[in-house]
Amino acid sequence: MSPRPTTQPTTWLVRALIASIAALLLPLSLSSFAVADDEQSSPKSWTAAAGSEAPDQTIQGKPFSPPVATVTAPLPKPSADPPSLTAVPSPTSSATPAVRARTKATAKTPAAPAATPAEPLVQAAPPYGALRKQLNAIISTYPQYQLGVAVIDMSDGVIHTYGVQGKFVAASTGKILAAAAYYHYAERGLLSLTTPMGGHTAAYHIHQMIQQSNNQSWALILRAIGNQRIHDYATALGISYYRTLNELSPAETATLLYLLYTGRLITTAHANQLLSYMQHTNYETLIPAAVPSTITLFHKYGLLNGYLHDASILVQGGRGYAFVVYTLGRSTADIPARTGVIHELTHAVVEKLF
Repeated sequence: MSPRPTTQPTTWLVRALIASIAALLLPLSLSSFAVADDEQSSPKSWTAAAGSEAPDQTIQGKPFSPPVATVTAPLPKPSADPPSLTAVPSPTSSATPAVRARTKATAKTPAAPAATPAEPLVQAAPPYGALRKQLNAIISTYPQYQLGVAVIDMSDGVIHTYGVQGKFVAASTGKILAAAAYYHYAERGLLSLTTPMGGHTAAYHIHQMIQQSNNQSWALILRAIGNQRIHDYATALGISYYRTLNELSPAETATLLYLLYTGRLITTAHANQLLSYMQHTNYETLIPAAVPSTITLFHKYGLLNGYLHDASILVQGGRGYAFVVYTLGRSTADIPARTGVIHELTHAVVEKLF
């Protein structure tokens, strides 16, 4: 009988070697695929959760193409980082300090945009008891809506809350946080305002995102910042924020505005720029419509499904306040009625605080 071939052991060893190499390479290929899939799915998860606010064409009834100059050179890097931020207390208290006392060496109050210079803020003692009574009366008149109001006195940083104090879907008021976060990382060299995005620069898209509430610009800015970095930035402010949920409480948004206006958030140049975008926006029918022209106003509205919000800064005669109204109704059908409620709340604040 012929002897058995001697090549079988060799074949077995070759096959075993190939199997071992494949076992080592497979996890690496799967990992690469998972990362790529996550990058592609990020915008989809944001769109599904945060939704898409009514586009500018719907609000204005005309195409959206405002002429805005783009930034072609990097803004100067600040000589020093803005002062470190302290934790924001829980908004469950109706009168809690927004931040701990700061030394004079680190506190910097930015001037408002050139068109509307900021006024020095003085210590004031408005009748908050009377304001609370009036705001609570208005809120109780409309039990069919969820209404949350927050007021912060710029002179002392005390938060006053009324109605619902929990989180709402922030809609486009969340764009203020996105803009501040982008400026923050640009000041540290981690992002750039001249980065090309969608045929324009990041600076252009921040302008469109705030003043025109452009959702495409918001998506580009959020993608550039990234989920983790915007979460980390909000956490440094004492705010629990997740990009895919886009939820904020009225007190958290008011605190963001307080930090912005009093120079504790970003550099003076960037604060001025952001504040200037919060004037003469594409939707001035909420808080601005109920504020006298003698009061300087900066604001960002939010409109998404049943949510209707406005977040503002009001300044006059040495007094300044962050004033935020968040509302949730049954549908967009009651938006005209809730607009009237926002006007009632605004009239009460103006009457009692100025």
